[in-house]
Order: sequence, then C-alpha cells, then structure tokens
Amino acid sequence: MSLTSESLAARPSASATNTLERLIEQLAETAVERDRAGGHAARERELIRASGLLALSIPRELGGQGGEAAELFDAVRRIARVDSALAHVFGFHHLQLYGVRLYAGPAAQQHGTRYLSDTAEQRLFWGNALNPADQRLRARRVDGGWRLEGVKSFCSGAYGSDRLTLSATTADAGFLIGIVPTRREGVTVESDWDAFGQCQTDSGTVRFENVWLADAELLQLPGSVPTPRATLRSQVAQLVMSHLYLGLAEGAFEAARRYTVEQSRPWFAAGVERAADEPILQQRYGDLWLKVRAAQLAAAAAVTRLQQALARGEALSADERGEVAIAGAEAKVLAHRAAIEIGSQLFELTGARSTSGRLGLDRFWRNARVHTLHDPVDYKLRDLGRHRLDGRFPEPTAYS
Repeated sequence: MSLTSESLAARPSASATNTLERLIEQLAETAVERDRAGGHAARERELIRASGLLALSIPRELGGQGGEAAELFDAVRRIARVDSALAHVFGFHHLQLYGVRLYAGPAAQQHGTRYLSDTAEQRLFWGNALNPADQRLRARRVDGGWRLEGVKSFCSGAYGSDRLTLSATTADAGFLIGIVPTRREGVTVESDWDAFGQCQTDSGTVRFENVWLADAELLQLPGSVPTPRATLRSQVAQLVMSHLYLGLAEGAFEAARRYTVEQSRPWFAAGVERAADEPILQQRYGDLWLKVRAAQLAAAAAVTRLQQALARGEALSADERGEVAIAGAEAKVLAHRAAIEIGSQLFELTGARSTSGRLGLDRFWRNARVHTLHDPVDYKLRDLGRHRLDGRFPEPTAYS
C-alpha cells in the first residue's frame, strides 16, 4: 500500500457514521462540566480510543478505516460542535498520521506502514511536540542517531499519548522532525496547560532529557528541502483548525437557536408572544447564518483542493500546492470570524438568563478565542491580498 495516495472515491461507511454519532453523544453528555473543570479528559479519550476512530485516516490495507481527508475534517467539525477541546486532540492525532504519510525521511520510507498499522491495531494515540515557533529543543548528533535536550511548549494532545511527533534544531541551524514513544526514557509530559479556553487539549510542556532518537525515526532529515507534497502537512493542520472553528460556529448557532425557540422571552416592545417571532431577532439570526454558510462553503472548497493535491502525489507542483494554501487561507479566515462573532453575539440574541453558568454557552466564545490565536489570521489576509494583487502564492511554512 502506497502512503502517497489519497482516494477521492472513499466514502464513510454507515457503521463509521453511527460510531461517530454515538461518540458525539457521549462527549456531549459531560462537555459543559468538563469544560468548566479542565484537566485531562482520561475517560473521554478512552471513549475515542474504544470507538476505533483513531484509525479513521489509516488506509484499510493497514488495518484502518480508509477515510479520506473530507471524512476526517467532517468528524473534527461535528465533534467540535459539542466539545472543541477533544475535537482538537482528535484532529491533531490524525495530523501526525498525515505527517507519516507525507514526509519522506527514513521513518516514513522504511517504517511508515508499520507506524500506521501499529496505530490501527493497538489503538495508539498520537500527540505532538513539533511547535516550530518554540526552538528550545536541541538535537545533538551521535553514532546512529541523535540525543535530544530541551523543552517544547503548546504540545497538543501530548499528555496521555502513546507517540509524539517532534521537531528539534541542530548545531548547523537546521532542524529535524522525528517520532518517539511518549514513554521513552527521558521524556516528561507536564499537564500545565491553563488557558481560559480549550481546557482539555492536553497541550502541556514536554521536556526531553538526553532522549534517544534513532536515524530510522526521522520523518525529515536536517537540511532537507521538503517537496511540495511534503509541505501539504501544514495545509492539513490549517484545515483541522478551520473545521474546528466551523464546528464551534455551528455549535454556538444551534445552541443559541434552540435557547431562543425553547426558553427566550420576547422583549415587551416587540409585540409578539414568542421570541422567535421578533423581526429583529430573525434578522440577526439571518446575518449570523450567512457567516456560518460562507465558512461552510469555503471549507468545502478548500478540502476539495487538498484532496486533489493529495491525489497528485509526488507530481504535485509548487503552484498546485499554492492553490491549496489560498483556498485554505480563505476557509481559515471565514471560519475564524464565524466562530468568534457567533460565540459572542449569541448572548445579545438570547438575553441575560442565557449567561447562567450551568448552560455553559460562554464556552463557545472562550474556546474559539483561545484557539484562533494559534497563528495570526492577519497573515492569512495578507497572503490573500497579495495573491489577488499580483498572483503570488504563500511561501510554504509550518503555518501557510
């Protein structure tokens, strides 16, 4: 089985759809309480593990479910409607698996199928210590491999994981990307994530003390120039985030709509018996829905672009990759805006009683606000403006 192909014909099976729906129901039962409590969602991560959905994006030939990119992003979006923190953990797990498929180092070429088949068979959870903005992790060359020393922050899904993807700088100012078991000697994952949103993403600090990394565990060699196909990993990452934001926007809209229909009282001056019959509220809901709809359409177009690029394999050109980045930037900006604006404006539509802590409606805005700070959306707007002005594509980086 080639790790370079992406089937455009794959469709979710009825059993996979039912499994996802059941998982979402289970997560929704405790989402408000867990968001308030924070910490590690050990039970819920075991529910994800037991569902088999950790193998969603792994080819069937390797024991997985053979889901294409569209199916993965749809799952992230649907989970995020009720629990954006665990949608993040789930999405970033699959992002690491895409890294195994897209990078061209020894770990992918020689052992990629084993990493994926082991993940499917053993239901392994992947986290990351790859944060490219944090360059405190150093790699020192030794016979047959490397020794890692330092720390990485914002390591999504690391706490409670079985495998970690990491990046480290080398003495010649290059950097490498590799894979280590989370419980390898010298690796310590700290549960120190304390943001006011996305409270259960297990995004703590990872410390490395003289940790062994074999050459065979490298996904990207120091000094190597990634191919256009390899740089699609950042586009997978951006679309995971876009669908997380889109799920938050959809979840916030539905929570507000349901509250308005079932519980809201009309303002005395409206002259109607039901809040849902207030013309001003109807207009405002129409405006918010257009924000959701625009983000949905842009996300769907970006996923189509990505799937076409994945299907091209190593024949993918730099310009074709650039088209994926432009479509991804459009989706990211619109989903970002929808999540932030709907998460905030819903209270203007639902009224004072909707601010009750037991409802947890504030979690939509808090989670969106924290996660949308991952990388500056202004640079996406710059990339879009520059492309419309003179046709330039974004330079491939870990964020574009």
